[in-house]
Amino acid sequence: MLQQILRDMYIDPELLAELNEEQKQILFYKMREEQLRRWKEREEKAQTEEAMLRKTARRKQSNGKHVQWLRGKDGEVWVWVMGEAPGDKPYEQISEELIAERARQQAQKEAEELWRQKEAEITKKFRDAMAQEKARIVAEKWKIEIEDRKAAKLEEEKIQEELKKREEEERQKGEEQIRQQEEIRARELYLSLKQAQQLSQHSDDDQEWEEQLRRSKAADEERSHKARRARDEYRRQSLRAIQKGRVAGLSNLFQGASLNKDQEIKLYNNSPLLSLSAASSNIWERPSRPFSRDVIIRWFKEEQIPRRAGFERNTNRIAQWFHGIISRQEAEELLMNKSEGTFLVRISEKIWGYALSYRQQSGFKHFLVDASGDFYSFLGVDPNRHATLTDLIDFHKEEIITSSGGELLLEPCGQQKNPPDYSSLFQ
Repeated sequence: MLQQILRDMYIDPELLAELNEEQKQILFYKMREEQLRRWKEREEKAQTEEAMLRKTARRKQSNGKHVQWLRGKDGEVWVWVMGEAPGDKPYEQISEELIAERARQQAQKEAEELWRQKEAEITKKFRDAMAQEKARIVAEKWKIEIEDRKAAKLEEEKIQEELKKREEEERQKGEEQIRQQEEIRARELYLSLKQAQQLSQHSDDDQEWEEQLRRSKAADEERSHKARRARDEYRRQSLRAIQKGRVAGLSNLFQGASLNKDQEIKLYNNSPLLSLSAASSNIWERPSRPFSRDVIIRWFKEEQIPRRAGFERNTNRIAQWFHGIISRQEAEELLMNKSEGTFLVRISEKIWGYALSYRQQSGFKHFLVDASGDFYSFLGVDPNRHATLTDLIDFHKEEIITSSGGELLLEPCGQQKNPPDYSSLFQ
């Protein structure tokens, strides 16, 4: 899962929300390292290509092809400096004209926006006035005879003409006001830009870049510090795990320790919950991500039950902390009235693995447990690797999960439903 994230340089927001703060910092730091590695790789490639181009250019020159610079009357390379050649405007004049043009364009843009607002106000004002006048006439004259209605119609047309005339006059007046404001604004902007040019020795772009660079360096140092502290904590926990003999290998994790075929068959026959069909032993190609409950159930039956995920150590009983495919909200409802340190493990719908939900004093925490490989570990960088899910749980009953949170798994949270929420997994 981590290799896929680093390859794509992207993590699903829903998956990111499931990670704790230390795992996020480590993941971001690792992604930053991958970015730097790719950048160095591109730079080295660009340098190699540039060296090849220079080599090719030298080879072409040796074949008689070369660049010849245009030279002046004095025999030197001809150079033209804007503003200094005969007929060129002085640099100060060019600068003045550029500033004046920028001020004029900005003022024109602001004037156009003001005119759009003014025009909309005028149109609305006279449209409302015309509608009100028409409604008044209709309300007063609707019972009058036909001759009176004709008179009312003439009066309405006269009022409409008068209103249109007043609207046009107000439009002309508004346009004149906008033009005057545009000229005043252009002068103000010109003076402001000129003053800013005289006072500023460095461009705003340079200052913004320096500020961004400073913030970026500070953020990198902070992430590096947090990641280093988290890695030190994981290293300490790993040493503790090695001392207890609970750390798994990678490729040969279950060699010599897994059940043989006869033992597995005997285990399934003796357990009332493990009634797997003959088809479940067939090899199947697992998708990169879970996309339905049916696929998750099949994964659990075909890959996790043989690894005794969710079982108590050395027994056929389901662990009290184990739950099925339940949501984060359902997990928090189960833990709502529990004491600090109470926990449960549920099957994740985001990754091939589990989510450990933990009750702390001020709320809840959720940790993703990656089970896509030959081991169980919290999703992140340099985590402890455990041979079984039970090993991971037992290890963190004595060792904290994160150095900042100090989480210890004290009390399992059992089922509150009958049948239990994991019943579909063992049917």
